[in-house]
Amino acid sequence: MDPIVFFFMLLKSLIQYPQPVAEGLDEETRLRMEVRAKHLERERLQLEQEVERHRQQQVQFLLLLAVVVVLVYILVLWFIGWKSSLRREEDEEENRGANEEEAGNVAANEEDDVGNEAVNEAEIAANNDVALAVQVEDDFDDRVGRVIMQRIRWPVQDLQRGCEWTTNLMDNYAVYFGHVLSNSFYPVLQRAIGVGSAFEGWSPREEDVVYRVLIPMTPPRGHSFHLELDSAGQRPVRNFRVRVQLECTCRREQQAEDMLCFLHHPEEELRRNQGPSLLHTLCTGSYLDVQKTARWFYQLVRAIWPALPQSHNWHLVLLPSTRSCQFKVTNGRESFRIEMLFGVRRDDSAVFVSSQTREAHTASTIWPESYAVAEAEFFKHIARQAPPDSLHLKCLQFFTRLPLGFSFSTYTMKTIVMHLLNVIPVSSWRRRDLLERLQDIIKSLRFCVQAKRLNHFIVGNPTLPQHIRVPADVQTCGSYNLLLRLAQQPDAHAQAIHEYQVLKRWYKRILLAED
Repeated sequence: MDPIVFFFMLLKSLIQYPQPVAEGLDEETRLRMEVRAKHLERERLQLEQEVERHRQQQVQFLLLLAVVVVLVYILVLWFIGWKSSLRREEDEEENRGANEEEAGNVAANEEDDVGNEAVNEAEIAANNDVALAVQVEDDFDDRVGRVIMQRIRWPVQDLQRGCEWTTNLMDNYAVYFGHVLSNSFYPVLQRAIGVGSAFEGWSPREEDVVYRVLIPMTPPRGHSFHLELDSAGQRPVRNFRVRVQLECTCRREQQAEDMLCFLHHPEEELRRNQGPSLLHTLCTGSYLDVQKTARWFYQLVRAIWPALPQSHNWHLVLLPSTRSCQFKVTNGRESFRIEMLFGVRRDDSAVFVSSQTREAHTASTIWPESYAVAEAEFFKHIARQAPPDSLHLKCLQFFTRLPLGFSFSTYTMKTIVMHLLNVIPVSSWRRRDLLERLQDIIKSLRFCVQAKRLNHFIVGNPTLPQHIRVPADVQTCGSYNLLLRLAQQPDAHAQAIHEYQVLKRWYKRILLAED
């Protein structure tokens, strides 16, 4: 046999039939396993005994706790019964003593009644004295308030009637605005909002009161408005531009609307079959132009006036203005001066960008941020809460008639009064409080001059009534200082101190009726 084949056969037999392990090694392993098994059994028994012992301890503790609770409950019941028994014994003793002394108390009561009557009369007299003193003080404060009111010059016109007449006129105009502009591409004009001093209930003018309204504008069909903050716009006056953008209206054409898309129709077809877009009428470049819009308003007011019912008895006179539409209406006995401002609302808030300007020279495409609507809503909020005899507007009227000089404006005094109205309850602005409120205003003005600071009432004010909505950037930004010029210019601050002293002297002269 070949040695290689023999070796292969031998290796195969070894693999298939392995040799058994030695007997000595198997016995040793078995003994170790038995010892291990016994050790584990002993540990198991010890663990079971510990668990049983722990359970018995818990049961004993719960039984002991139950016994303690029962004992405490029994003790509480015994204590309550003992207190009740003691109270009954005391009541019985008091009843016996009362029966024994009843006869003697009859005479004593008669004497006590006489003494009590005297004491009661003394108390009543003292209370009457206090009430009388309070009444005297209130009467004195009320007389002081009456005298002060007689020394203040109020507007000749009935402001409420003027506001109602103006509102009625604007509502009539709004109806015709809707008819005339319905198929055009001019701004859509909304219902006018009364703003300014007259609609707030006061006026810095004794005569020739201005009734100011703001007319919100929305974009016409196929257009959209985009407000862009002017790069140079910083507080205290933030300026915006109203960018006009054309929008696709092809879907409207498919819905059979009488309109061609400004973006996707040839210019020749648009000129032949459709009126010009807003970009070609009231804009300079891509931006809405204030002066062009004002001229357009003048044309509308003049053209619609003959159709209004007011035209039968009133005469219309247009007044010159480049950033608003101003006119006067008269009927021979009375007249009203009206100013129509226009603007675009910021989001869904009471803040607008409007045609009203606060600077001498303003570019025609600049629309300053306006808080006039928010301030008018605040005065309406106060009016709803104030008692009928509230004089908060009289206080404002008082100071706007004083010589304010160059350092202070009627808006300065209005801002101070609004801040005070926001912290002093409206019930504390009655005639008996008039002198005290006037003192609060003059002291606040002095403090503002000394501190060179007066915060704007709307911007950055977290205490505004919740229903007066303002954009987030207006409410959360830091409040800007209306008297910043005093902090920046020492000469202006010195002038303001001097003018405050002059104003204070006038204030005292009016209160004391000095010539």
